[in-house]
Amino acid sequence: MPHHRSRLRAAVALAAGALWATAAGPAQDLDRVLYEGETVLRALTDPMEDPQEREAFEKLWNSVDPVEKRRLAEEFLRRYPRSWMTSSAHEAAAKASIDLHDLTAALEHGQESLGILPENPALQVSVANVLVHAGRLEAAEDGASDALEYLGRFRHPAAYSSRQWEQIARELRGSAEYVLGRVLATRGLQSAQPGRLGTLASARQRLLEATRLNPRDGIALVLLGMVSDELGADDEALRAYGAAARQAGPARGRALEWLERRRREGPAAGQPLEAFLRDIGPLRRTRGDPSEREADPGRGASPLYAGSDACAECHEEVAEAWAGTGMAKMFRPYRRENVIGDFTLDNEVRDESGQLVWRALLDDDGHYFEMPAPGGHRRYRVHYTIGSKWQQAYATRLSDGRIQVVPVQYNALHGTWVNFWEILDGGPSERSSVAGFHRMRASTNYQVHCASCHTSQVQAEGALVVPDRITFRETGVNCEMCHGPARQHVEAMREGRPDHDAGSHLVRFGEIGHRKYVAICGQCHMQSGVVEIGSRGELNYPDDPGDFPPIRLQRPYGEFSREAFYKDGRFRETTFIVESFMRSECFRQGQAQCGHCHDPHPSDSATNPTSLKFRDDRNGMCLQCHESLSGDIEAHTRHTTGSAGSQCEACHMPAIMNSMMFNAGTHRIDDIPDAAMTERFGPEDSPNACLGCHQDRGLPWVAERLANW
Repeated sequence: MPHHRSRLRAAVALAAGALWATAAGPAQDLDRVLYEGETVLRALTDPMEDPQEREAFEKLWNSVDPVEKRRLAEEFLRRYPRSWMTSSAHEAAAKASIDLHDLTAALEHGQESLGILPENPALQVSVANVLVHAGRLEAAEDGASDALEYLGRFRHPAAYSSRQWEQIARELRGSAEYVLGRVLATRGLQSAQPGRLGTLASARQRLLEATRLNPRDGIALVLLGMVSDELGADDEALRAYGAAARQAGPARGRALEWLERRRREGPAAGQPLEAFLRDIGPLRRTRGDPSEREADPGRGASPLYAGSDACAECHEEVAEAWAGTGMAKMFRPYRRENVIGDFTLDNEVRDESGQLVWRALLDDDGHYFEMPAPGGHRRYRVHYTIGSKWQQAYATRLSDGRIQVVPVQYNALHGTWVNFWEILDGGPSERSSVAGFHRMRASTNYQVHCASCHTSQVQAEGALVVPDRITFRETGVNCEMCHGPARQHVEAMREGRPDHDAGSHLVRFGEIGHRKYVAICGQCHMQSGVVEIGSRGELNYPDDPGDFPPIRLQRPYGEFSREAFYKDGRFRETTFIVESFMRSECFRQGQAQCGHCHDPHPSDSATNPTSLKFRDDRNGMCLQCHESLSGDIEAHTRHTTGSAGSQCEACHMPAIMNSMMFNAGTHRIDDIPDAAMTERFGPEDSPNACLGCHQDRGLPWVAERLANW
């Protein structure tokens, strides 16, 4: 196994820093749209305030010798156990241990790193190879599968060009396929059950893919030869062993041994081995990579959208319920009755000298803001409201069509005006500058930074995102943002004919899988999703109706500000609510999706702002799947029925995510209070659900109670 992994070292070394960028970047990377081609690099050591810690980590990161690298990594972990770079230090120690053939240490450090940042495909591949070598087949299978998932989900890291990353990702995919093939081959070769041939056939497909992606992988070629031989695919076995014999490395000797035996036993017994090898043809592979297939020239029909009014003609009750939701009210043209901000009381801010910083005003003809501008103050009319529940922002429209969002927002929960961007950015930033608002920069432009999630069917003119050349079909989040293009369906219904193929592109949520369901919600509720401009300038809908929903690759998490996370790796901001949910076993294993707990258009939206299906019995969210616990809740929760501690979400969804100036429950639903992690990083950087309620207790008490459980 160590020899087999040596061929991956170049890819792993390149990918080691892929999730952690290497150059400084802007602070405002939360609650903003990310576009394909946009580069946002952040210094690896940005969160380190201690110069000695920074120096120690840089020395570790730049070290090349594996003995020295592991020593520096382990020393760093001892000296700085609460560092932001704990995951990276464990990763460095794991890979150095692999180079040193110390697989026990590699596994220990690798799992520690992945426990904090699991979305690290390079490390997942390395650990999976260690696990399969150790005979831990199920864990190896899970790790390799995770690596393939993450390689498909995330875009290339900003530190590399797409071409550079393509080669790295290809090798990593090949190694992951090898692990999956080896797991299946081991099961099939060791089994005497009737289904073993099916298992071996699956192993063969994985190994064919592994050797296609990494054609110089001699070990994978030999294993493919073994499996093909067992399946009676003699010609394929011969070609696989022949390809392995042409590669340098430890696999060559084993391949030559098999080939020599085959030569002696066959009609070529009198032929020299060298000649026998020359006659063996190249390996033919039948499985291809979907990403390498040619585009279908028949694709490219313009999407056909009808608008929410057309849907309401038949679905009147649902449309009426939708109209009361936050999605419908996400962005609306100004109407006096829609404004929730208090423009008459506590409606201005002055600096220490008494100079006016900004003022909110209400006149007979509408709502306004006064803010600094050259020569005095300028008045900006409110043309749009953004949001309707916990907080509301306001936008003004310029004569050229640009829509600019005022930095000052009204928080309904606290009944106060706030500069929310300044709060989110951790201090003053370009978009939070009231004094600079008159410059009408792109950073405060609605079309560029807000429209793709707050409005429907947004269209750019050409391939460039230019503020005054972005239009949208409908304000708010309309029916077709979730259900897909509906014009053909609407026309069929109006004409009284079956929609059949015409309506086949419509999403019927009861008929789709959990991943597609979450992907649809993730169009807006996934902070890391990267918007790719379509061939006709489409920003938040697909070019082809059959491609709904648009697939958005995610920006690697390590490229975000550490403000997005706790030190234990959990997400801190609700803009990452889907990313948090996708880490849960409920999603990964249980096939849970958003609609199990939320109704996108409930009839009680005025009093149910989170659109919960189980608002009066919140445990019902979990018990709909975990029915066996419903008979005796106290036995599971160890808290009296009806108490706060007897609620599933108290322990499994603690309110640790920042939202609109309140804390929301984490959607990593299987989150379980972890005393060891809180002890390592402290309650501020690893909040513990037990201490959230039992604030008069300390961590030793939590550790003792959890140990007894």
